Amino acid sequence: MSMDSHKRDFSSNARLPGIFALAAGIGLVSTLAAFVLLNLIHLFTNLFFFGTLSFAERSPANNTLGLWVIGVPVLGGLIVGMMARFGSEKIRGHGIPEAIEAILFGKSRMSPKVAVLKPLSSGIVIGSGGPFGAEGPIIMTGGALGSLIAQCVKVTSAERKTLLVAGAAAGMTAVFGTPVAAVLLAVELLLFEWRPRSFLPVAVACAVAGFARAIFFGTGPLFPLQTAAPDGWALLSCAIAGVLSGALASGLSAALYKVEDLFGKLPIHWMWWPALGGIVVGIGGWLEPRALGVGYDVIGDLLHQNIAVQVALLLLAVKAVMWVIALGSGTSGGVLAPLLMLGAGLGTVLAHWLPGNEPALWPLVCMAATLGATLGAPLTAIVFAFGLTHDSNALLPLLTATLVAHGFSAVVMRRSIMTEKIARRGYHIYREYGVDPLERHYVDEVMSASVETVDAATTVGATLQTLFGANQSRRAYPVVRNGAVIGVADRSLLERFCADDTERKRALTLADVFAEQNPAFALPSETCRLVATRLAVLDLERLPVVADRNSMRLVGIVSRSDLVKPSLAHFEEEHKRERFRRIGPSLGKRRFAPVRKTG
Repeated sequence: MSMDSHKRDFSSNARLPGIFALAAGIGLVSTLAAFVLLNLIHLFTNLFFFGTLSFAERSPANNTLGLWVIGVPVLGGLIVGMMARFGSEKIRGHGIPEAIEAILFGKSRMSPKVAVLKPLSSGIVIGSGGPFGAEGPIIMTGGALGSLIAQCVKVTSAERKTLLVAGAAAGMTAVFGTPVAAVLLAVELLLFEWRPRSFLPVAVACAVAGFARAIFFGTGPLFPLQTAAPDGWALLSCAIAGVLSGALASGLSAALYKVEDLFGKLPIHWMWWPALGGIVVGIGGWLEPRALGVGYDVIGDLLHQNIAVQVALLLLAVKAVMWVIALGSGTSGGVLAPLLMLGAGLGTVLAHWLPGNEPALWPLVCMAATLGATLGAPLTAIVFAFGLTHDSNALLPLLTATLVAHGFSAVVMRRSIMTEKIARRGYHIYREYGVDPLERHYVDEVMSASVETVDAATTVGATLQTLFGANQSRRAYPVVRNGAVIGVADRSLLERFCADDTERKRALTLADVFAEQNPAFALPSETCRLVATRLAVLDLERLPVVADRNSMRLVGIVSRSDLVKPSLAHFEEEHKRERFRRIGPSLGKRRFAPVRKTG
């Protein structure tokens, strides 16, 4: 077997099949939860706006309540405020930040209350006209179900995180029928790592949810669309659309948290805030009824150019004000559907001005660009837009505009709409991540192979005198017996051993010192990250490196200073600037020596 046989592209995980099975079950359960949530929205929409007990899908825009419509969102906000106060405060908000917080700071543990109250509260809010989508609540609900199932079996916190995210992504798949986009959402927003152990179970859950969705919701895209292939002028138009979408996303995020700050200054308990936000929603719904509720029908009309520019402008303004104030009030609802509508509204307005393609392209492009810039998840937004429409001709414009919008928001905004709320609770989230240098290197690459040892038969006194006396050359020495490591001796360890009976214990051997101890060690095939963690947990400075657990044959020693080496190499890659060629009169001369410039 090769000396490098332990080195792999990805870490091995024997528990992966069992996690796969759990993720598949969670995918099915989350699909059922999505079916329940959407039917709750239909039930409460019929109850609040039409006075009937029915699960039929009806738009609140068709109500005949007149001015009484203003009171409906107020009633819904009042009910949800009481549910949050006396049930669980975790149901407030749009779901994704709460899921992130549970993942990063709560060991991925969520309560049964959230799994029950989140879909119920969201059904009431959206059913009473709240300008939200079902995706945020189902992400929170699916995540809660995944976490609860994981809490019933013996898994690690990392595995519980994977199952929580599997439930969240499966819920999104069930609502929108976009399994690939849901996996990307998990990678870009929730997992905070790119490892087979995490994204593969999530993908399994999304695949199961995608197939199961056909039973409950049918097949086919939610907003089928087909545009013409873009021409050369579309590149400039995509850049303009991307910048404006990024500006819209940044403005909406800033406005949302400004409104949240204003609500925080009110001299009344937060339980009443959703009802106050409901007043604005009611007035907006009276002025523009199509701004009420989820609005999937409106999104479809915007994408198909069935709404005039003047109407789109009014709808865009009313929906934005309603959504920002309602969400800022702390009620329960999602962000994806409102962002889709607002972005599509922007695209409808721009469609008559942007050259390079038919007008139907730009609502789709701005929809995805606004979503990607707001969430800080551009790949999710691109694939999500394709999954909603199946419009392959739009992929290049989607890619261009969405990445421009994301770049704009990354420069302008310190945090996204997803992380700002968590930051306000005292937690900072750094969303950039790469391969840890300590994960890329193994112990056999950094250890010292030349090691001075001391025989286990040596007395403690002799060891202190010869190795830790005035001429001490090393901080510690591995202790070996018949070639096998039994421990590591250093001055402080031996002095503590002799503290209570110095003369007698100095006469004992090192074998006596380590007789009751199981030596800590490292293997050549272990990663530097794993060994660094072991040193931190055991509060040690160094570990002997042994060939295998059975023989305990010494092959080297690794210290904390050795583990710094990969980080130094990474530092050079990030900060040392190098120029290998000069551009000038001597262009024809080949220069192979690099010109280095350290910054």
